[in-house]
Amino acid sequence: MAAFGVGFVIRPFGALVFGRLGDVIGRKYTFMITLLLMGGSTFAIGLIPGYSHIGIVAPILVFVLRALQGLALGGEYGGAATYVAEHAPPGKKGFYTSFIQTTATFGLIVSLLVILGCKSMMSAETFAEWGWRLPFLFSIFLVAVSFFIRKRMDESPEFKELEAEGKISKNPLNESFGKWKNLKWVLLALFGATAGQGVIWYTGQFYAMNFCTNTLHIDSSQIQKMLIIVLLLGTPLFIFFAWLSDKWNRKWIMLTGILLGGIFYLPIYEEMAKQADWKAWQEQEQPVPQTEFNIHEASGDSIVMNKYVYANQVIRTEKIEFSKTENFTTSKVTQLIELSSLNLWMMGLLIFIQLVFVTMAYGPIAAFLVELFPVQIRYTSMSLPYHIGNGVFGGLTPLIAESLVLQSGNIFAGLYYPISVAFITFIIGAIFIKKSNTFTVNQS
Repeated sequence: MAAFGVGFVIRPFGALVFGRLGDVIGRKYTFMITLLLMGGSTFAIGLIPGYSHIGIVAPILVFVLRALQGLALGGEYGGAATYVAEHAPPGKKGFYTSFIQTTATFGLIVSLLVILGCKSMMSAETFAEWGWRLPFLFSIFLVAVSFFIRKRMDESPEFKELEAEGKISKNPLNESFGKWKNLKWVLLALFGATAGQGVIWYTGQFYAMNFCTNTLHIDSSQIQKMLIIVLLLGTPLFIFFAWLSDKWNRKWIMLTGILLGGIFYLPIYEEMAKQADWKAWQEQEQPVPQTEFNIHEASGDSIVMNKYVYANQVIRTEKIEFSKTENFTTSKVTQLIELSSLNLWMMGLLIFIQLVFVTMAYGPIAAFLVELFPVQIRYTSMSLPYHIGNGVFGGLTPLIAESLVLQSGNIFAGLYYPISVAFITFIIGAIFIKKSNTFTVNQS
């Protein structure tokens, strides 16, 4: 998770580098560069030789390419949000930018489908050996399509107007962060909106999945299939709440979603643990006699066996791995839980409720940030708070949450972090960010 997290931590640096370029040379060409950097890094991960061939260089290369992905995304989002918002008709910025907001969730759905598809076509051993590379290699086709589309697009009309009038910022970094008048809004955007939105997003979509698989030990394939359905049902809500924000107040829609997450996370996750019958499962006596095992797979000197236990509508699968020379009664047990249909749908409902909070907080955020800053420094100013909020506060949520669980021994301790950030963001945003803070084209 720390290696995964590096891509999030480096995002703000990408926001500074590419945000400046976007405000100086234009939105279109900047996010063509970020596309190629992101797509090339993703494709290259699938080409890295294994540890057995190049040793420690292999994970180092993965780490570096993951960092380049984060750097590219740091410039990608701000460019896309700014470009679309500056093309949107008056009063429809939320609706137009909402389609950008859906792509994060839709991308997660597609990635799960690709992974499950690859796994279904080969054995677990084959997938572990080389099949994991296929999703990375397949991504090059999406890169090619995206590049073709972006090459044909025109520059933002608002940027072209600035360019024609000679009003392009010569030093957007200094104007964005060197002057208190604008730096104040950068900080308010971060601590009064994006930090809370970030933890809500990553708790509802990533930590929920990690909690099910890593903490409750539910079979990952079962959770992934359920999550695809939940995400498909929830994705239109990004568009709905963004559209609603064009009619009503964007700030209060976002802050309501953030506040609801802070209030209801603990009872929701307690219910999720109840649906997996976690407490009863933890209290079961182990180990069990050899005669109750069935051989699942055997390779080399190790054997994996399964045992099925039925209780409270939950089918639990113990996966026991041990050396052929070991005594069965002293083997280490890894618990896997397979939920019944009823419990699985209840788990899906609980994750869907979290997704509603996500869509309220995330749907309007692009239009909100675009309107918060003047055109001359918009790309730079909005990118940094967005990527610190989403990349650092949000992206590190799974790592911080699981660390808290491991250190405390309390499976719900990981929720204290997103709940705290959500409440702090709500208070700051509610008090200090006013509707009159937003910029229109004429004000810019």
